[in-house]
Amino acid sequence: MNKAFVKESEADDDDLEAGMPPIPPGAKNYITPVGYQRLKDELLHLIDSERPEVVRLVSWAASNGDRSENGDYIYGKRRLREIDRRIRFLTKRLDLAEVVDCRRPASEDQVFFGATVTYAGADGAEQTITIVGIDEVNLDIGHVSWISPVARALTKARVGDTVSLHTPAGIVPIDILEVSYPPLAAA
Repeated sequence: MNKAFVKESEADDDDLEAGMPPIPPGAKNYITPVGYQRLKDELLHLIDSERPEVVRLVSWAASNGDRSENGDYIYGKRRLREIDRRIRFLTKRLDLAEVVDCRRPASEDQVFFGATVTYAGADGAEQTITIVGIDEVNLDIGHVSWISPVARALTKARVGDTVSLHTPAGIVPIDILEVSYPPLAAA
């Protein structure tokens, strides 16, 4: 079926996954070893398990005759396109990935990629974040991207420093209380 009839364009295939931030131009796709393995495992699962199962379903549905009103066939083909799009996305991200081993930082009290940082805002409330790759962001457990405003403000600062965080409400001073480099757990 021609893409003109299903309201899809070639650009849709090349775009990043919805909700995933693009890699800044000229920047590398820094990622932790745990994050790289997670993406690789997802890719292998899609290729080895999920895609073959959907192909079998679509093949079975196609053998049942009329495809125009065959829900298994229609939704199977749609799921197959989603899987193929995700496989292309993961392949591109893994090809661009630069794995950073955060276990041996240059300085234990300075903030770099992979650091877990505890800081206090102007109101004195403490927060703990871990600086990770773009594809590893999980705000529920405090993992923020290295390109986020807070990570950029903290990078290269040391314990005891006060840095300025630029927010929509203005500039907010934050005090760095603790920096550590614990091993990241697989999510």
